[in-house]
Amino acid sequence: MSKTYYDSRFISKMDQRSRVNLINSLTGFKSVSLIGTINSQKRTNLAIFSQLVHVGADPPLIGVLFRPNTVKRDTLENIQSEKIFTLNHIDSSFYKKAHHTSARWNSSEFENCDLTPEYLNSFKAPFVEESSLKLGLEFKEQLDVKVNGTHLVIGEIMQIHIEENIIGDDGFVDLEKGGIITSSGLDSYHVTNRIARLSYAKPNAEPKEL
Repeated sequence: MSKTYYDSRFISKMDQRSRVNLINSLTGFKSVSLIGTINSQKRTNLAIFSQLVHVGADPPLIGVLFRPNTVKRDTLENIQSEKIFTLNHIDSSFYKKAHHTSARWNSSEFENCDLTPEYLNSFKAPFVEESSLKLGLEFKEQLDVKVNGTHLVIGEIMQIHIEENIIGDDGFVDLEKGGIITSSGLDSYHVTNRIARLSYAKPNAEPKEL
């Protein structure tokens, strides 16, 4: 099979849209979620994000990467101000509505994209009612990436709301059973097909299917 070679000089000269599509899809499949926030005037905001990363389990931390502040970033500003936000996983029943939140709306994306804000257990930021797995997080730290002006926001999980049928006795969350989708690039959405869960890796012992 033939292969194509791109060097850094060629990449730098690509048209912007092609370069963005190329680089964003190179890292492979990614988690994709809706982040719900609220500002000091109680105006809600909802935005789709795929730059999510597990930071640690004890304490339970998740990182979200934000693009540079070349335009107004309502989600980031709301998190900085109110110190809370929600992460809501997406399934195939509302992925088009979720994608539509990336448009530049002048009012709440909940209303414009026909998604339902939900307030649970006194958490002040809105969850997405349609989501089967949603997390309430508290802002802990912001790391500014000097090389390109992006911002890594780290939040601690304070609440988990999950449908009972997708969490096992060992704590494993079966995202596929919950119909939760993944993404690649900026605009491609996918359902998954698990190959296997494997046993804990040890030297001199071949992993076994669980």
